[in-house]
Amino acid sequence: MADDEPKLTFLGKLMIFLFIAACAYGAYMMFAKKPLLPRPKTTAAKGTVTPLPNDSGVAVEIGIAYGTEKQRWLQWAVGEFAKTAEGSRVKVNLIPMGSLEGAQAVLSGDKRIHAWSPASSLYKNVFVQEWSMRNNAQPIIREDELALSPMVFVIWAQRYDAFIAKYGVLNFQSVATALREPGGWDAIAQKPEWGVFKFGHTHPNQSNSGLMTLVLMAYDYHKKTRSLGLKDILDPKFQAWMNGTESAVTGLSNSTGNMMRDMVLRGPSSYDALFVYENVVIDYLKNAEGRWGELRVAYPRENIWNNNPYYILDVPWSDARQRAAAAEFLRFLMSEPMQRRALEHGFRPGNPEVSLRFAESPLIRHARQGIRIELPRMCEPPRAEVVENLLAAYSHLE
Repeated sequence: MADDEPKLTFLGKLMIFLFIAACAYGAYMMFAKKPLLPRPKTTAAKGTVTPLPNDSGVAVEIGIAYGTEKQRWLQWAVGEFAKTAEGSRVKVNLIPMGSLEGAQAVLSGDKRIHAWSPASSLYKNVFVQEWSMRNNAQPIIREDELALSPMVFVIWAQRYDAFIAKYGVLNFQSVATALREPGGWDAIAQKPEWGVFKFGHTHPNQSNSGLMTLVLMAYDYHKKTRSLGLKDILDPKFQAWMNGTESAVTGLSNSTGNMMRDMVLRGPSSYDALFVYENVVIDYLKNAEGRWGELRVAYPRENIWNNNPYYILDVPWSDARQRAAAAEFLRFLMSEPMQRRALEHGFRPGNPEVSLRFAESPLIRHARQGIRIELPRMCEPPRAEVVENLLAAYSHLE
């Protein structure tokens, strides 16, 4: 080696050695699959729900605000869910509320509620718009339809026969006429001992079935099944007719289930007729017969589906484990055994694999009382602005 070639100092040799050692250590750690830094935690993308972790920790507690039309079914389902492996890690609290009442509770920040299951999606768009305006976010992360149920008139059989003999049909027009009869049942059927004609529905600003009543009154009045618009709602003749009818309605409950229970519990002294969900009537037909006699069911000319949605909420007080628990309970409710039980309570199952047409189906079994499967004239749900204006028009009565 030439004398003039540069020589490495001891410090230079040490630096080279340390560099080679560091590279060798990094290669070893990489091939040994031991990360040099902690792996970042993964989170579910917006609009998805992560599975419930399979751990033995403390049970996840969730609250479900639900319409009382589903009370008997859901209370039973919660007990069955608790017997499963998934359900043993979840505590489900059922919170009975009117459908609109539940929406208002979420908007007010009720931290008990992690899922909302109203009777229908009729108020959904109003709820979503209101939440989005306040929070600049979407409140629903996942949804499904648990079961279907149309609206029906239900009336005591003896009074039904007398009503039909007088008016020929049970619909909103004949109900409005009967409510205006100055002599009540004396003018209708020469039965003064029956008192006035007593017709009820739930409060439209609290319960979905009350709001459905107003929507179907509007559709019936304008003789249409779609495109209900602001012009229809603001029509002075319609408003005068609706106001005159509603001013004579007997009582306003915030719960369809409770109102139907009161009718069966107290008999004709409380109500002659109600406008409620088909499933609620089916669920109480046997109870009514054993106390006051048979009930009769009549379907309005224009009807609408109550689809009993289940909304998993994406709200600040609900964490990933609670959303996962709500999703597990939804999966359980949509299973065939749970859906068959829903049919026993009068619902038309949301799972299409569950049949409606068999001998013991309540939709077949109660045909004599007026229950039927085919419903030819179903209306489309109106837009959010129509719903809001219909409620505003009704509020002027209060």
